[in-house]
Amino acid sequence: MIESFYDQTFENIDYSQDVFPEGEYESCTFKNCLFNAVNLSHRVFMECEFVDCDFSGVKLGDTAFKDVKFVGCKLQGVDFSSCNPFLLEMNFEKCLMNLTSFYQLKLKGTTFKSCTLEEADFVEADLTESKFLDCKLTKAQFDNTNLEKADLRTALHFSINPLNNKIAKARFSRDGLIGLLDTFDIRVD
Repeated sequence: MIESFYDQTFENIDYSQDVFPEGEYESCTFKNCLFNAVNLSHRVFMECEFVDCDFSGVKLGDTAFKDVKFVGCKLQGVDFSSCNPFLLEMNFEKCLMNLTSFYQLKLKGTTFKSCTLEEADFVEADLTESKFLDCKLTKAQFDNTNLEKADLRTALHFSINPLNNKIAKARFSRDGLIGLLDTFDIRVD
């Protein structure tokens, strides 16, 4: 039988040492928890918040994240592309997300605020109306990515080829235009 957890707070727990119970978590908050190399496959998180948690090496096979917020979390190398895509909705603030994969995910309206997303994989992802607010996107991969109506005005160090991505009505700052032109090997002085 699958356990259900509702409106609970879990603090300072090292789940790499303790078993993380299978089940459905609704309106729960996780603070300062360690999930290093934990298998979170087949769990359901609805309207949950993770604050200052470490997800290094976590496994997410068919994991459901429905209206979930990550704040101050370390999510390096996490493969979100293996999540359950049904009603997938996540937002990220002040997270370290280098080498994270969002390959082929539908992430319409997702907000990334003050995140480091170096070498993140957004290939074939749908990021329509998403916001990258004060995010570092050094070597992030955008290929056949839908960025229509996305806001990258305060994003830094991105390289997006306008010929290989959908960018209609996306918003960029003047300084950010360089990230749209660098694939053409031209100089802007």
